[in-house]
Amino acid sequence: MEMTGAKILLECLLEQGVDTIFGYPGGTILNVYDELYSYGDKLRHILTAHEQGACHAADGYARSTGKVGVCFATSGPGATNLVTGIATAHLDSSPIVCITCNVSAPLIGKDSFQEVDITGVTMPITKCNYLVRDVNHLADTVREAFAIARSGRPGPVLIDIMKNVTAEKAEYEPLNRREHAASGRLRALMSRYDFKAPEPDMDDIRKLADMIRASKKPLLICGGGVVRSRAHEAFTAFAHKIDAPVAVTVMGAGGIRGRDPLTTGMIGMHGSQASNVAADTCDLLIAVGCRFSDRVALKPDSFAQHAQKVQIDIDRSEINKNVETDHHIVGDARRVMELLMPLVPELHHDEWKQEVFSRPTETYYDERPDCLTPGQVLSAIARLCPQDTIVSTDVGQHQMWAIQHFHFDYPGQLITSGGFGTMGFGLGAAIGAQVSHPDKCVVHITGDGSFRMNCNELSTVQYYGLPIISVIFDNGALGMVRQWQNLIYGQHYSQTTLDRGPDFVKLAEAYGLGGWHVTEVGQFETALKAALASGKGAVIDCAIDMDEMVRPMVGGGSHITNFMLF
Repeated sequence: MEMTGAKILLECLLEQGVDTIFGYPGGTILNVYDELYSYGDKLRHILTAHEQGACHAADGYARSTGKVGVCFATSGPGATNLVTGIATAHLDSSPIVCITCNVSAPLIGKDSFQEVDITGVTMPITKCNYLVRDVNHLADTVREAFAIARSGRPGPVLIDIMKNVTAEKAEYEPLNRREHAASGRLRALMSRYDFKAPEPDMDDIRKLADMIRASKKPLLICGGGVVRSRAHEAFTAFAHKIDAPVAVTVMGAGGIRGRDPLTTGMIGMHGSQASNVAADTCDLLIAVGCRFSDRVALKPDSFAQHAQKVQIDIDRSEINKNVETDHHIVGDARRVMELLMPLVPELHHDEWKQEVFSRPTETYYDERPDCLTPGQVLSAIARLCPQDTIVSTDVGQHQMWAIQHFHFDYPGQLITSGGFGTMGFGLGAAIGAQVSHPDKCVVHITGDGSFRMNCNELSTVQYYGLPIISVIFDNGALGMVRQWQNLIYGQHYSQTTLDRGPDFVKLAEAYGLGGWHVTEVGQFETALKAALASGKGAVIDCAIDMDEMVRPMVGGGSHITNFMLF
């Protein structure tokens, strides 16, 4: 049947199982929004306060569900406002499809009003992007974009559609995902660009099984690839079968239960003593879905220096990129675990585990009766909120404290910007998570610096009745940067003191939300209980000491056990 490009786009989204779109309209995308007016019973649209919030919300939706998140934006500044969100998704391998509309064909390349080459801008931070010039190519482009976003190593894809294409008509034939996956064109595309997950080589699997049998001190690293592939059950079963301690990266949280007896805690710059020392003393290190970033392997040349290093990753380009390995397997984490399990025997490493767990697996902070501490706040959240509460964070000290204190039990329970380190990510991501999980509690952990960058999305929280609780660690500073200035830069606190507004309680109230300012743990517990009982969004501003630090800490570029702060 014949349809406009705008209608074809929306029908293709329904084909892909899309139920929610986050976005912000503008001139070039108005044909799409006009058509969307009649799709209200099929596609839910969440109007955010800013396009960056829409992109982060689509990302939070994707991370919490494992499905592809979708956002809309108009041309020019609308499109470029997505860029930080796209880069955030790219660095953390989150599957989103961003759909923008550009000026009409006669205006392209003429510096027209709100024209920008958004495909050129986003080329380095997307798996693939498109400029659609012909309405007859639109349907297949959308189908390919979703297939690419979700397959292999997931990631963001951008589709930029000329405005005239959204008004022009073409024949549209419905095609479900299974039919599309079987089409010759898509198979050729996936083969040409190697977007599908490669099948692991069985000789590589058998070699690893032999290495595991020979090891006396094995250590596993649970990376983000375990979470992305939803390999948590297979990974946990494998860890217990070979009886190996498990260190967890920031992005790997939820890949194994935080309370699992094999878990040694976070590894890297703010990793536990147990994790970091185990990495330095093990004889076999198996990193699953971990790319050995500079926050994990701080000094690559000496990382796991006494071990044979094995890397399992879906993306061949990550192999040996940061750390030279002794063996590697290219493949999806879950598939590798499934193939490896029958080849390894039940093992026991009691002596090695006793050595590893003789050191702390998490940080215990001094609690002060005269001052509210991060540990008190996070302990109260863990105690008073449901165990399956979804936690989104911004970036900074609060992020590290949250990961240290919470025990994440399943993929998508922690939503944080690990690779790009995006301040302002948390509230938009929480919106995406809450929309996709309306029956779950969602808590947004942030700092006063980060919250200033995304607090405009409180309007979205209020309008859609989202019961997101934002907990601000308010130390009156850009805390993580101040910590570095304190320890490394001779206490030169240059431009990191936030001795200024707003009053976060009044800000919350201005948006019609509950707001509390608390200075001690009893006040915080009372406020949190009230926020939970209210069933609506809330902001709790927690006054903490300006010089509270994240511990432990290893300096950038230092050996992983060279702790400068315990």
